[in-house]
Amino acid sequence: MSDHDDILSFRDDGPASARPDRLWKVAVIDDDPAVHDGTRYALYDYRLRGDGIELLSAFSAAEGRELMKANTDIAVILLDVVMESENAGLELVGYIRDVLKNDMVRIILRTGQPGQAPERDVIVNFDINDYKAKTELTADRLFTVITAGLRSYQQLLKMAETRRGLEIIVEAASTLFDFKSMQKLAEGVLTQLSSLLAANCAGILVLRDVSSQHKAFSVLAASGCYTPLIGLEESDRLDADMREMIAQAFQRKSTQFDDNRSVIYIKTAGSSEVVVILESGKHLSDTDRALVEIFCGRLSIAFDNVVLYDKLQQANALLERRVTERTRELKAANDRLQLQWLRARRTNAFQSEILGMVAHDIRNPLGVILGRTEIVSELAGGQTLNAASVLTQMGHIRDSAQRLTAMVTDLISSAMTDDQDINLRQENVDFGQLARAVVEANKPMAERKSQSVIFECDANMIVDCDIDRMRDAMDNLVSNAIKYSPMQGDIRVEAHIEGREAAFYVRDSGPGLMPDDKSRLFGRFQRLSAQPTGGETSTGLGLAIAKRIVELHGGTIRAESAGPGHGSTFSIRLKLAGAGRTR
Repeated sequence: MSDHDDILSFRDDGPASARPDRLWKVAVIDDDPAVHDGTRYALYDYRLRGDGIELLSAFSAAEGRELMKANTDIAVILLDVVMESENAGLELVGYIRDVLKNDMVRIILRTGQPGQAPERDVIVNFDINDYKAKTELTADRLFTVITAGLRSYQQLLKMAETRRGLEIIVEAASTLFDFKSMQKLAEGVLTQLSSLLAANCAGILVLRDVSSQHKAFSVLAASGCYTPLIGLEESDRLDADMREMIAQAFQRKSTQFDDNRSVIYIKTAGSSEVVVILESGKHLSDTDRALVEIFCGRLSIAFDNVVLYDKLQQANALLERRVTERTRELKAANDRLQLQWLRARRTNAFQSEILGMVAHDIRNPLGVILGRTEIVSELAGGQTLNAASVLTQMGHIRDSAQRLTAMVTDLISSAMTDDQDINLRQENVDFGQLARAVVEANKPMAERKSQSVIFECDANMIVDCDIDRMRDAMDNLVSNAIKYSPMQGDIRVEAHIEGREAAFYVRDSGPGLMPDDKSRLFGRFQRLSAQPTGGETSTGLGLAIAKRIVELHGGTIRAESAGPGHGSTFSIRLKLAGAGRTR
């Protein structure tokens, strides 16, 4: 470019503050310097609604290309047709439209030789906006042509801005409607507003629920200098001016645009109100404001969607809780029914076993009692009554009655321990002393069989147990040892502290346990391979009763045997008091 390629800002000679707010760029591309000078002179005081122009000069089509590449916001071009070649101007038109893809700039051809570029052909074949001969472009005509070009350019700018804004609104709508969180939606609104205005905006978005009693608002999102305000409530550290501005917006219930600040009001279809305060750093055009209002008019649906989604989530959560609770209640009821069914089944089986027991075992001693009473009756009816014979028969009757009593006692104990809800009356008991009392109570039965009972125990073996129930369990083990040990056999009973447990051992000198016995040992009404050695009877309930009592106390009961002929060892283990229990 030459020295004439300068940028002129036409202004009055007043102070700097009188300069226009906007300067529209007008390019003069012509190889005649006089044309540039004349254009400057004719347009030196040009104003269009208070806005001036700045002239950019190029003196050839080549310079014009560089000028257009460097200044994409040129509004009007005054272009000469004939410069370095006869069609240089027309070729530049093709470059601007086809290569630079600039459809906005208004191109006005000026030619000094109209015949070389016929007007009709040029208008039809080239994308230009006007065609003038240099001789007809007087100062007034030039003013008119520039004004028409600038107005056309301004309209195109508005259309482009509107199209871009609408595209952003359409795209933003699909994005914002996908948000399920109120905070995410608020952040998205501020982001999309900045994109819509093509400016870095500092903003704040507040929300209040008008259905609440206090109608307080909270800051959902903020950007720029307002970022520290996120999450604050109305009563928190919000600036007094900011609170007043927000309060006025809620009271005014409308959007207000100031020079560099916009206060946007949004009322949702629900019970929420939103206020957005936006500082864009630029003057918003009418198009910007219209786009903001269109955009915000669609936001009420997005906010309502989030509110409805939140309510739906709450309803789903409540429904899930209710379903879970109902399922738990139904399961508990089903478990209770199952337990009752099992109890009924167990009771029915127990009753069947008792009936079988009564039919089989109790019938025998009853038959003995009846038979012996008939003998006594016959003896009493005779002329001579032999006292020895009567005593013998009475002894048989007494033994049979004792057998019946023992059977009934075992059946009652088994029925009691079969109760799942049995309550233990637990207290601190000296386990060793309890074992000693059990041994002393069974010694007479051992003495009748000439058996020796050896007893050892540690001192201060304190356990937490029901003394009566535990005595029954220990008595079953000791009485069984006496029952199955041979005449003049040895029984050894020991009670020791082992770690944090109290251990009770009963070792007999009986026939021991067969392999098949171990699997049936603690079952009810189980008859094992060993037989009592003194004619005693067995209901098959003693060990089952003992096992149930020990398990109710959180302890364990076991049986060990080296095999047939080597005797058996039964043991009970309970936690010492203060050592804790495991059920």
